[in-house]
Amino acid sequence: MRSLGFLVVGSILAMGGAASADPSQKAVAVLKSAAGGNVAGTVGFAAVEGGVRVSGRITGLTPGSHGFHVHEKGDCSAADFTSAGGHFNPTGDPHAGPTEAKRHAGDMGNIEANKDGVAEINYLDPKLSFEGASSVVGRGVIVHANADDLKTQPTGNAGGRVACGVVEVVKELK
Repeated sequence: MRSLGFLVVGSILAMGGAASADPSQKAVAVLKSAAGGNVAGTVGFAAVEGGVRVSGRITGLTPGSHGFHVHEKGDCSAADFTSAGGHFNPTGDPHAGPTEAKRHAGDMGNIEANKDGVAEINYLDPKLSFEGASSVVGRGVIVHANADDLKTQPTGNAGGRVACGVVEVVKELK
C-alpha cells in the first residue's frame, strides 16, 4: 500500500506546472483490476488553460490498444465494473474519437500498452472540466480489453472492462 501512495503522489506531482494552485482543481483515479487481472495504475486530472490535463501510467495490460473512457458513475463495485454506467456524455453527443468536435466528454480514445503491458498517458482534453455538467470529479475511469473503434455507437466496441477507478479530488500536501 505504501508504494501505491508514492505512485499516486508521483502522478500528481507529474501533473504539476500548469495546474491551478486551487487543490480542488486536481484529481486522481487509482485503478483496480477486474477479477483475475493484474492491471494497476493511476490517472491524474489537472485543470489547465484549455481544459484538463490527463496523465498517468497503467501497468498489467496486454500489449496493444485499449479503449480508455470516463464513465458516468464513480462506482467500481460490480465485478465487471458495469456499475460505472455508460460513457460520460452530458451533451448527448454520439460516440467518437477524442479529437472530434461532437463526442462524449468521456471519449478519451485509446491508450497503447507497450510490449511490457505499460501505457503512459499525457494529453490535454478540452471537453473535460472540474465544474458544471462536464466535471470529471466523481466519475469512473474505465480501461477496456480491446481497442475503441471510435465509431460504433454508443461504446466503440472496446470489449470488457479490465480496470476501474473513481476520480477523486486531491488535496495538496503541506
